Parts: sequence; C-alpha cells; structure tokens
Amino acid sequence: MDKLPIQDISLPIIEGAVQGDSEALGFILSHFRMYIRALATKTLTDEYGNQYIWVGEEIVSRLEAKLIAGIINKFDINY
Repeated sequence: MDKLPIQDISLPIIEGAVQGDSEALGFILSHFRMYIRALATKTLTDEYGNQYIWVGEEIVSRLEAKLIAGIINKFDINY
C-alpha cells in the first residue's frame, strides 16, 4: 500500500493556530485527521468470529479536542 505524501505545516499556520485562528486550527485538524482516526480504530469480533473495523467517533472528538487545547494552551512558539 502506497503512503500519501506528508505535507508540512507552515509556520504562519502554526502561529495562527496558537493565536486561536479557526481556519488555521481547521487546517491542522485536517492534517492530523487520518492519524486521529487510526488511533480511534478498533477491530471487533462478533460471536461468529467475524471481524469488523470500528471507528469510535467519541474518541475522535476527544482526541481532536485535546489537540486543539494543546495547541492553544500549551504550544510555545518561541524560537
């Protein structure tokens, strides 16, 4: 399976996100969307042995909220 090319997040977008710019935060969330969904994915097995892939939307929401809070409250851009 081919991996998608990873796009860097530019410094102006990071600075905007730290200041609370909703567009910049949306860009960062979309950048990490596949990773967050992978973290929230579980394989479930029913009583017949069939396996199902399940994405916990509540877990996705919590991880996105933690990412936003971490960016706004804890991210230090002093360089």
